[in-house]
Amino acid sequence: MHFEGAGKPLIKFRHCERSIYTFSVPQCCPLCQGDVGSTRIEDAPISISDPFSNGHQEKCAFLLKPTRGTFLREYDGKSDLHVGITNTRGVVYNYSAHGIQRDEAGWEWSLSVPLVQPSMFGLLDQWDKYLEDFSASLAWLPHRYEENQHNCLTFALAFINCILAMEGREQLDKHAFTEKYVIPRTRLASKYITLFRAIQESGFHVTDHPDPRTSPS
Repeated sequence: MHFEGAGKPLIKFRHCERSIYTFSVPQCCPLCQGDVGSTRIEDAPISISDPFSNGHQEKCAFLLKPTRGTFLREYDGKSDLHVGITNTRGVVYNYSAHGIQRDEAGWEWSLSVPLVQPSMFGLLDQWDKYLEDFSASLAWLPHRYEENQHNCLTFALAFINCILAMEGREQLDKHAFTEKYVIPRTRLASKYITLFRAIQESGFHVTDHPDPRTSPS
């Protein structure tokens, strides 16, 4: 599925006392047709990075993607998300009504949370074994799946807590994990998606921004 501009950063620049978002810097302002070149550093274009990554290129990571469809097309900020854990080869282990899945494709547009620092050689060496052994537990048989109480997040968080326990670190409950890792990334994704869709529809997107010369101190 192809989206024009997908995978590229968005561009934000200021002109006509507005913030203008585009896929690339135009020669002329879309509002006044004037030259967008400016000597003021605060008006210079800045890049807004694409928050998504190819999950199959992420080692030892927690991944999120919409259960159905893609972030850029179907996601509305309330859509159900499916999550998984990658091994060192980018295979995504995830739990569903079909039991443990080991996906080698399908997570090309994901939000990623790295779980292991590159310097943690001992954990990296054992990661694949830990993940495979954990996935073999009877807890993750298909018939035990329950959409709200024993699901993909249950599996992922249980594995993460297993690793944290082995490392002698404090474990996370579902609320703490969601607040710390999931919500910040989905919020960032939602902002990007809103801008992306607006630019795709009209070629640019405009927002007001406070003028520092007139805003209260």
